[in-house]
Amino acid sequence: MIKACIFDLDGVIVDTAKYHYMAWKRLADQLNIPFNEKDNERLKGVSRMKSLEIILDLGSLNLNQEEKEELAKKKNNWYIQYISKMDKSELLPGVEEFIKNLKRKGIKVAIASASKNTKLILKRLNLEDTFDAVIDGTMISNAKPNPEIFLRASDYLNLKPEECVVFEDAVAGVQAAKKAGMKVVGVGEEEVLKGADKVIKNFENVDLTLIEGI
Repeated sequence: MIKACIFDLDGVIVDTAKYHYMAWKRLADQLNIPFNEKDNERLKGVSRMKSLEIILDLGSLNLNQEEKEELAKKKNNWYIQYISKMDKSELLPGVEEFIKNLKRKGIKVAIASASKNTKLILKRLNLEDTFDAVIDGTMISNAKPNPEIFLRASDYLNLKPEECVVFEDAVAGVQAAKKAGMKVVGVGEEEVLKGADKVIKNFENVDLTLIEGI
């Protein structure tokens, strides 16, 4: 029986991917590295430092650790500037109502996001008191596809992994949830998220029967 739903944040609750892209693009332009939206697909569900490594590889740039940390910090400062202007209107269609329905049924809800800015984003969306658990990038050692973030969420909720369903938009997230022993609903394109148990385009017109038969 499903007792909790664990949500990734970026691309599931809200589309912050565009702000990540804007910040990474700005950094790549500054470094004279060609970087487009197709390249950006490789960064989905990947940690900040790993994302930076991918961009540096695109430009065949070799930097020391201190230089890398400075660039990652610069990118994050730009990203924070962008997301600080967000508001509730940027919630993805149908997701707030779906979460409300879960809570009415007594199903716990959690956030499991690699983003270290998760709490700021939830505050901007006026959702900081909505979730029973919020696990973010400041609380884990291993990025997805490692299952650590989802296992930590189930531990926090005092539930077994098999009692949880994960909602993910990234391949690495789907893989992580599977490794954690959880069911997964992919949010996005079926051909991309074929490892998920079910795939939905978005939360519009989605009710709780979605998780009942999973």
